[in-house]
Amino acid sequence: MQSTTDVLIIGGGVIGCSIAYSLRKLGVAVTVVDTGEIGAEASSAAAGLLAPLGSLSGPGPLADLLLASWSMFPALVPELEEASGIRLAYERSGSLRLVRNPKNVANLRKRMQAWRPLGLEMQWLTGDEARWREPLLAPDITAAIFAPEESQISAPQVVKAFARAAVNLGAELYPHHQVIGAVSHINNITKIRLSQGAAIDCKHVIVATGAWTCDMESLLDIALPVMPQRGQMLALKQPAAPLALKHIIFGEAIYLAPKNDGTIVVGATREDAGFEKHLTAGGIAWLLATAIRLLPGLAGAAIDQMWAGLRPKTPDNLPILGKASRWQNVTLAVGHGSIGVALSAITGKSIAELVVTGNVLALLAPFTAERFAVNDLRYA
Repeated sequence: MQSTTDVLIIGGGVIGCSIAYSLRKLGVAVTVVDTGEIGAEASSAAAGLLAPLGSLSGPGPLADLLLASWSMFPALVPELEEASGIRLAYERSGSLRLVRNPKNVANLRKRMQAWRPLGLEMQWLTGDEARWREPLLAPDITAAIFAPEESQISAPQVVKAFARAAVNLGAELYPHHQVIGAVSHINNITKIRLSQGAAIDCKHVIVATGAWTCDMESLLDIALPVMPQRGQMLALKQPAAPLALKHIIFGEAIYLAPKNDGTIVVGATREDAGFEKHLTAGGIAWLLATAIRLLPGLAGAAIDQMWAGLRPKTPDNLPILGKASRWQNVTLAVGHGSIGVALSAITGKSIAELVVTGNVLALLAPFTAERFAVNDLRYA
Protein backbone atom coordinates (compact mmCIF):
# COMPACT_ATOMS: atom_id res chain seq x y z
CA MET A 1 0.00 0.00 0.00
CA GLN A 2 1.18 3.51 -0.81
CA SER A 3 1.98 5.58 2.27
CA THR A 4 1.29 8.94 0.61
CA THR A 5 -1.01 10.39 -2.04
CA ASP A 6 -2.20 13.74 -3.31
CA VAL A 7 -5.91 12.96 -2.92
CA LEU A 8 -7.47 10.26 -0.76
CA ILE A 9 -11.04 9.37 -1.71
CA ILE A 10 -13.10 7.65 0.98
CA GLY A 11 -15.75 5.58 -0.79
CA GLY A 12 -15.43 3.36 -3.84
CA GLY A 13 -18.88 3.66 -5.38
CA VAL A 14 -19.70 5.24 -8.72
CA ILE A 15 -19.13 8.76 -7.35
CA GLY A 16 -15.77 8.04 -5.75
CA CYS A 17 -14.52 6.10 -8.77
CA SER A 18 -15.74 8.75 -11.20
CA ILE A 19 -13.83 11.41 -9.26
CA ALA A 20 -10.73 9.18 -9.18
CA TYR A 21 -10.87 8.75 -12.96
CA SER A 22 -11.26 12.49 -13.54
CA LEU A 23 -8.41 13.31 -11.16
CA ARG A 24 -6.06 10.86 -12.86
CA LYS A 25 -6.88 12.42 -16.23
CA LEU A 26 -5.64 15.68 -14.69
CA GLY A 27 -2.46 14.01 -13.48
CA VAL A 28 -3.28 13.96 -9.78
CA ALA A 29 -2.07 11.06 -7.62
CA VAL A 30 -5.19 9.49 -6.13
CA THR A 31 -6.01 6.65 -3.75
CA VAL A 32 -9.50 5.21 -3.16
CA VAL A 33 -10.35 3.26 -0.01
CA ASP A 34 -13.59 1.44 0.76
CA THR A 35 -14.82 -0.63 3.67
CA GLY A 36 -16.13 -3.31 1.31
CA GLU A 37 -15.72 -4.23 -2.33
CA ILE A 38 -15.42 -1.42 -4.85
CA GLY A 39 -18.89 -0.55 -6.18
CA ALA A 40 -20.64 -3.21 -4.13
CA GLU A 41 -23.40 -1.11 -2.57
CA ALA A 42 -25.90 1.32 -4.15
CA SER A 43 -23.86 1.62 -7.35
CA SER A 44 -24.24 -2.05 -8.23
CA ALA A 45 -27.89 -2.16 -7.10
CA ALA A 46 -29.02 0.76 -9.28
CA ALA A 47 -31.05 0.41 -12.45
CA GLY A 48 -28.75 2.75 -14.38
CA LEU A 49 -31.49 5.03 -15.69
CA LEU A 50 -30.31 8.15 -17.51
CA ALA A 51 -33.80 9.59 -17.63
CA PRO A 52 -33.65 13.06 -16.09
CA LEU A 53 -37.26 14.19 -16.46
CA GLY A 54 -38.67 12.13 -13.61
CA SER A 55 -36.31 13.70 -11.06
CA LEU A 56 -37.20 17.25 -12.06
CA SER A 57 -40.19 19.53 -11.62
CA GLY A 58 -38.81 22.08 -14.08
CA PRO A 59 -35.81 24.37 -14.48
CA GLY A 60 -33.55 24.95 -11.48
CA PRO A 61 -30.17 24.03 -9.98
CA LEU A 62 -30.81 20.28 -10.00
CA ALA A 63 -31.99 20.44 -13.61
CA ASP A 64 -28.83 22.30 -14.60
CA LEU A 65 -26.63 19.74 -12.85
CA LEU A 66 -28.50 16.65 -14.02
CA LEU A 67 -28.84 17.75 -17.63
CA ALA A 68 -25.16 18.71 -17.75
CA SER A 69 -24.29 15.19 -16.59
CA TRP A 70 -26.81 13.53 -18.91
CA SER A 71 -25.38 15.38 -21.91
CA MET A 72 -21.88 14.06 -21.12
CA PHE A 73 -22.71 10.37 -21.47
CA PRO A 74 -22.77 10.04 -25.29
CA ALA A 75 -19.09 11.09 -25.39
CA LEU A 76 -18.10 9.62 -22.03
CA VAL A 77 -19.32 6.09 -22.79
CA PRO A 78 -16.94 5.33 -25.70
CA GLU A 79 -14.10 7.06 -23.86
CA LEU A 80 -14.68 4.99 -20.73
CA GLU A 81 -15.17 1.76 -22.67
CA GLU A 82 -11.83 2.28 -24.39
CA ALA A 83 -10.05 3.29 -21.18
CA SER A 84 -11.40 0.32 -19.22
CA GLY A 85 -12.12 -2.40 -21.77
CA ILE A 86 -15.59 -2.79 -20.23
CA ARG A 87 -18.81 -2.52 -22.23
CA LEU A 88 -21.41 -0.32 -20.56
CA ALA A 89 -24.64 -1.39 -22.32
CA TYR A 90 -25.51 2.24 -23.03
CA GLU A 91 -28.78 2.49 -24.92
CA ARG A 92 -31.09 5.31 -25.88
CA SER A 93 -34.21 3.30 -25.13
CA GLY A 94 -36.59 6.23 -24.88
CA SER A 95 -39.25 6.33 -22.18
CA LEU A 96 -43.01 6.31 -21.74
CA ARG A 97 -44.61 8.02 -18.73
CA LEU A 98 -48.09 6.60 -18.30
CA VAL A 99 -51.41 7.45 -16.70
CA ARG A 100 -54.32 5.05 -16.28
CA ASN A 101 -56.90 7.22 -14.56
CA PRO A 102 -58.41 9.87 -16.89
CA LYS A 103 -58.53 12.25 -13.91
CA ASN A 104 -54.70 12.31 -13.92
CA VAL A 105 -54.31 13.28 -17.57
CA ALA A 106 -54.37 17.01 -16.77
CA ASN A 107 -51.60 16.58 -14.20
CA LEU A 108 -49.43 14.74 -16.72
CA ARG A 109 -49.99 17.55 -19.24
CA LYS A 110 -48.90 20.08 -16.58
CA ARG A 111 -45.73 18.10 -15.97
CA MET A 112 -45.02 18.07 -19.68
CA GLN A 113 -45.39 21.85 -19.85
CA ALA A 114 -43.11 22.26 -16.83
CA TRP A 115 -40.49 20.09 -18.55
CA ARG A 116 -40.66 21.95 -21.89
CA PRO A 117 -37.99 24.54 -20.96
CA LEU A 118 -35.52 21.73 -20.24
CA GLY A 119 -35.11 21.11 -23.95
CA LEU A 120 -35.69 17.36 -24.18
CA GLU A 121 -37.85 16.07 -27.01
CA MET A 122 -41.30 14.95 -25.83
CA GLN A 123 -44.42 13.71 -27.60
CA TRP A 124 -47.93 13.41 -26.19
CA LEU A 125 -49.51 10.03 -26.94
CA THR A 126 -53.02 8.72 -26.59
CA GLY A 127 -53.48 5.35 -24.96
CA ASP A 128 -53.75 3.66 -28.35
CA GLU A 129 -50.59 5.38 -29.59
CA ALA A 130 -48.74 4.25 -26.47
CA ARG A 131 -49.95 0.67 -27.00
CA TRP A 132 -48.77 0.83 -30.61
CA ARG A 133 -45.28 1.46 -29.26
CA GLU A 134 -45.60 -1.08 -26.45
CA PRO A 135 -48.19 -3.84 -27.07
CA LEU A 136 -47.80 -5.11 -23.49
CA LEU A 137 -49.41 -1.98 -22.02
CA ALA A 138 -52.73 -2.37 -20.24
CA PRO A 139 -55.91 -1.50 -22.15
CA ASP A 140 -56.79 1.16 -19.57
CA ILE A 141 -53.66 3.26 -20.20
CA THR A 142 -55.21 6.63 -21.05
CA ALA A 143 -52.25 8.74 -22.15
CA ALA A 144 -48.47 8.89 -22.11
CA ILE A 145 -45.48 11.14 -22.67
CA PHE A 146 -42.87 9.69 -25.01
CA ALA A 147 -39.33 11.00 -24.42
CA PRO A 148 -37.15 9.38 -27.11
CA GLU A 149 -33.84 10.78 -25.84
CA GLU A 150 -33.94 9.27 -22.37
CA SER A 151 -31.51 6.42 -21.99
CA GLN A 152 -30.00 3.83 -19.68
CA ILE A 153 -26.73 2.10 -18.88
CA SER A 154 -25.49 -0.85 -16.83
CA ALA A 155 -24.85 0.60 -13.38
CA PRO A 156 -22.59 -2.25 -12.17
CA GLN A 157 -20.52 -1.98 -15.34
CA VAL A 158 -20.21 1.81 -15.04
CA VAL A 159 -18.65 1.70 -11.59
CA LYS A 160 -16.34 -1.13 -12.66
CA ALA A 161 -15.32 0.87 -15.72
CA PHE A 162 -14.59 4.05 -13.75
CA ALA A 163 -12.55 2.01 -11.28
CA ARG A 164 -10.57 0.07 -13.88
CA ALA A 165 -9.96 3.15 -16.03
CA ALA A 166 -8.68 5.02 -12.98
CA VAL A 167 -6.36 2.13 -12.09
CA ASN A 168 -5.14 1.91 -15.69
CA LEU A 169 -4.18 5.57 -15.39
CA GLY A 170 -2.31 4.95 -12.14
CA ALA A 171 -4.86 5.28 -9.33
CA GLU A 172 -4.57 3.04 -6.27
CA LEU A 173 -7.73 1.26 -5.03
CA TYR A 174 -7.89 -0.47 -1.67
CA PRO A 175 -11.11 -2.38 -0.89
CA HIS A 176 -11.77 -3.84 2.56
CA HIS A 177 -9.97 -1.02 4.35
CA GLN A 178 -12.06 0.84 6.91
CA VAL A 179 -11.22 4.41 7.87
CA ILE A 180 -10.70 4.43 11.65
CA GLY A 181 -9.05 7.78 12.32
CA ALA A 182 -7.56 10.99 11.01
CA VAL A 183 -4.62 13.22 11.89
CA SER A 184 -5.05 16.95 11.42
CA HIS A 185 -2.90 20.06 11.50
CA ILE A 186 -4.68 23.39 11.94
CA ASN A 187 -7.62 23.06 9.48
CA ASN A 188 -6.19 20.31 7.28
CA ILE A 189 -6.43 16.53 7.38
CA THR A 190 -2.88 15.27 6.89
CA LYS A 191 -3.23 11.53 7.44
CA ILE A 192 -6.00 8.93 7.31
CA ARG A 193 -5.64 5.85 9.49
CA LEU A 194 -7.06 2.60 8.17
CA SER A 195 -7.86 -0.81 9.55
CA GLN A 196 -5.14 -3.45 9.39
CA GLY A 197 -2.65 -0.91 10.74
CA ALA A 198 -2.31 1.07 7.51
CA ALA A 199 -2.11 4.85 7.22
CA ILE A 200 -1.91 7.21 4.24
CA ASP A 201 -0.55 10.76 4.24
CA CYS A 202 -2.61 13.00 1.97
CA LYS A 203 -2.93 16.57 0.76
CA HIS A 204 -6.68 16.41 0.19
CA VAL A 205 -9.57 14.19 1.30
CA ILE A 206 -12.77 13.58 -0.66
CA VAL A 207 -15.73 12.03 1.14
CA ALA A 208 -17.87 9.93 -1.23
CA THR A 209 -19.33 7.47 1.25
CA GLY A 210 -22.93 7.23 0.03
CA ALA A 211 -25.48 5.99 2.55
CA TRP A 212 -22.70 5.45 5.11
CA THR A 213 -21.74 9.14 5.25
CA CYS A 214 -22.87 9.33 8.88
CA ASP A 215 -19.79 7.26 9.73
CA MET A 216 -17.67 10.28 8.76
CA GLU A 217 -19.34 12.68 11.21
CA SER A 218 -17.24 11.81 14.25
CA LEU A 219 -14.08 11.41 12.18
CA LEU A 220 -14.35 14.90 10.69
CA ASP A 221 -16.28 16.47 13.58
CA ILE A 222 -18.94 17.78 11.21
CA ALA A 223 -22.61 16.91 10.86
CA LEU A 224 -23.63 15.42 7.53
CA PRO A 225 -27.39 15.00 6.91
CA VAL A 226 -27.23 11.86 4.80
CA MET A 227 -29.37 8.88 5.72
CA PRO A 228 -29.95 5.51 4.04
CA GLN A 229 -33.13 4.85 2.07
CA ARG A 230 -33.84 1.27 1.06
CA GLY A 231 -34.81 0.48 -2.51
CA GLN A 232 -36.09 -3.00 -3.32
CA MET A 233 -35.93 -4.15 -6.95
CA LEU A 234 -36.43 -7.23 -9.05
CA ALA A 235 -35.77 -8.48 -12.55
CA LEU A 236 -38.26 -10.37 -14.73
CA LYS A 237 -37.51 -12.42 -17.81
CA GLN A 238 -38.54 -10.60 -21.01
CA PRO A 239 -41.57 -11.92 -22.93
CA ALA A 240 -40.78 -13.25 -26.39
CA ALA A 241 -40.87 -10.93 -29.40
CA PRO A 242 -42.90 -9.14 -30.64
CA LEU A 243 -44.17 -8.43 -27.11
CA ALA A 244 -40.73 -7.76 -25.63
CA LEU A 245 -40.57 -4.41 -23.85
CA LYS A 246 -38.55 -1.82 -25.79
CA HIS A 247 -38.84 1.43 -23.80
CA ILE A 248 -38.32 2.45 -20.18
CA ILE A 249 -41.75 2.64 -18.57
CA PHE A 250 -42.67 5.03 -15.74
CA GLY A 251 -46.03 4.85 -14.01
CA GLU A 252 -47.67 4.73 -10.59
CA ALA A 253 -44.35 5.37 -8.79
CA ILE A 254 -42.40 2.50 -10.39
CA TYR A 255 -40.25 2.02 -13.47
CA LEU A 256 -39.61 -0.93 -15.76
CA ALA A 257 -36.37 -0.95 -17.73
CA PRO A 258 -35.67 -3.56 -20.45
CA LYS A 259 -32.04 -4.68 -20.30
CA ASN A 260 -29.90 -6.23 -23.01
CA ASP A 261 -29.47 -9.42 -20.96
CA GLY A 262 -33.10 -10.35 -21.62
CA THR A 263 -34.54 -9.07 -18.34
CA ILE A 264 -36.81 -6.22 -17.27
CA VAL A 265 -35.68 -4.42 -14.12
CA VAL A 266 -38.61 -3.30 -11.95
CA GLY A 267 -38.08 -0.76 -9.18
CA ALA A 268 -38.07 0.59 -6.71
CA THR A 269 -39.39 1.03 -3.20
CA ARG A 270 -38.41 4.09 -1.14
CA GLU A 271 -38.23 3.04 2.49
CA ASP A 272 -36.69 4.66 5.54
CA ALA A 273 -35.53 1.39 7.08
CA GLY A 274 -32.12 2.35 8.40
CA PHE A 275 -29.35 0.07 7.20
CA GLU A 276 -31.65 -2.96 6.78
CA LYS A 277 -31.14 -4.28 3.26
CA HIS A 278 -33.35 -7.35 3.45
CA LEU A 279 -36.19 -7.86 1.00
CA THR A 280 -39.76 -7.73 2.28
CA ALA A 281 -42.87 -9.55 1.10
CA GLY A 282 -44.78 -6.28 1.00
CA GLY A 283 -42.16 -4.43 -1.02
CA ILE A 284 -41.80 -7.13 -3.66
CA ALA A 285 -45.57 -7.71 -3.80
CA TRP A 286 -46.16 -3.99 -4.40
CA LEU A 287 -43.62 -3.87 -7.23
CA LEU A 288 -45.12 -6.94 -8.91
CA ALA A 289 -48.74 -5.83 -8.51
CA THR A 290 -48.02 -2.38 -9.91
CA ALA A 291 -45.98 -3.74 -12.81
CA ILE A 292 -48.77 -6.16 -13.74
CA ARG A 293 -51.40 -3.38 -13.58
CA LEU A 294 -49.38 -1.43 -16.14
CA LEU A 295 -48.36 -4.43 -18.25
CA PRO A 296 -50.74 -7.36 -17.58
CA GLY A 297 -48.77 -9.63 -19.89
CA LEU A 298 -45.99 -9.76 -17.31
CA ALA A 299 -48.15 -11.84 -14.95
CA GLY A 300 -46.62 -15.01 -16.34
CA ALA A 301 -43.05 -13.71 -16.52
CA ALA A 302 -40.39 -15.64 -14.64
CA ILE A 303 -38.66 -13.82 -11.78
CA ASP A 304 -34.94 -13.73 -12.53
CA GLN A 305 -33.66 -12.17 -9.30
CA MET A 306 -34.51 -9.76 -6.48
CA TRP A 307 -32.26 -7.40 -4.53
CA ALA A 308 -32.13 -4.22 -2.45
CA GLY A 309 -29.74 -1.30 -2.08
CA LEU A 310 -29.37 1.72 0.17
CA ARG A 311 -29.60 5.17 -1.41
CA PRO A 312 -27.89 8.15 0.28
CA LYS A 313 -30.77 10.54 1.04
CA THR A 314 -30.57 14.16 2.21
CA PRO A 315 -33.38 16.21 3.82
CA ASP A 316 -34.03 18.17 0.61
CA ASN A 317 -33.27 15.26 -1.75
CA LEU A 318 -30.33 17.13 -3.29
CA PRO A 319 -26.67 16.08 -3.25
CA ILE A 320 -24.02 17.72 -1.08
CA LEU A 321 -21.13 18.86 -3.28
CA GLY A 322 -18.24 21.10 -2.32
CA LYS A 323 -15.83 21.99 0.45
CA ALA A 324 -16.48 20.98 4.05
CA SER A 325 -16.60 24.32 5.83
CA ARG A 326 -14.54 23.24 8.82
CA TRP A 327 -11.63 21.91 6.76
CA GLN A 328 -9.50 23.56 4.10
CA ASN A 329 -8.69 20.30 2.33
CA VAL A 330 -11.85 18.18 2.66
CA THR A 331 -14.41 18.01 -0.15
CA LEU A 332 -17.84 16.38 0.06
CA ALA A 333 -19.54 14.44 -2.74
CA VAL A 334 -22.43 12.67 -1.05
CA GLY A 335 -26.22 12.40 -0.93
CA HIS A 336 -26.95 11.68 -4.59
CA GLY A 337 -30.07 9.67 -3.76
CA SER A 338 -31.45 7.58 -6.61
CA ILE A 339 -29.57 9.48 -9.33
CA GLY A 340 -25.95 8.77 -8.42
CA VAL A 341 -25.21 7.02 -11.70
CA ALA A 342 -26.92 9.79 -13.67
CA LEU A 343 -24.92 12.45 -11.79
CA SER A 344 -21.63 10.55 -11.81
CA ALA A 345 -20.27 12.15 -14.97
CA ILE A 346 -20.63 15.77 -13.87
CA THR A 347 -19.76 15.03 -10.25
CA GLY A 348 -16.47 13.40 -11.22
CA LYS A 349 -15.49 16.20 -13.57
CA SER A 350 -16.55 19.12 -11.38
CA ILE A 351 -15.17 17.80 -8.08
CA ALA A 352 -11.85 16.99 -9.75
CA GLU A 353 -11.66 20.52 -11.13
CA LEU A 354 -12.57 21.96 -7.72
CA VAL A 355 -9.75 20.04 -6.04
CA VAL A 356 -7.17 20.97 -8.68
CA THR A 357 -8.07 24.63 -9.24
CA GLY A 358 -9.84 25.58 -6.03
CA ASN A 359 -12.59 27.16 -8.12
CA VAL A 360 -16.21 26.24 -7.44
CA LEU A 361 -18.15 25.73 -10.65
CA ALA A 362 -21.38 27.68 -10.80
CA LEU A 363 -23.22 24.37 -11.18
CA LEU A 364 -22.03 23.26 -7.73
CA ALA A 365 -22.71 26.46 -5.80
CA PRO A 366 -26.31 25.57 -4.79
CA PHE A 367 -25.28 22.19 -3.37
CA THR A 368 -22.86 23.02 -0.57
CA ALA A 369 -23.51 21.66 2.92
CA GLU A 370 -23.88 25.25 4.13
CA ARG A 371 -27.48 25.28 2.88
CA PHE A 372 -28.35 23.30 6.02
CA ALA A 373 -28.20 24.57 9.58
CA VAL A 374 -24.61 25.34 10.55
CA ASN A 375 -24.62 23.90 14.04
CA ASP A 376 -26.39 20.62 13.41
CA LEU A 377 -27.10 19.65 9.84
CA ARG A 378 -28.94 16.51 10.83
CA TYR A 379 -31.94 18.42 12.15
CA ALA A 380 -32.23 21.11 9.50
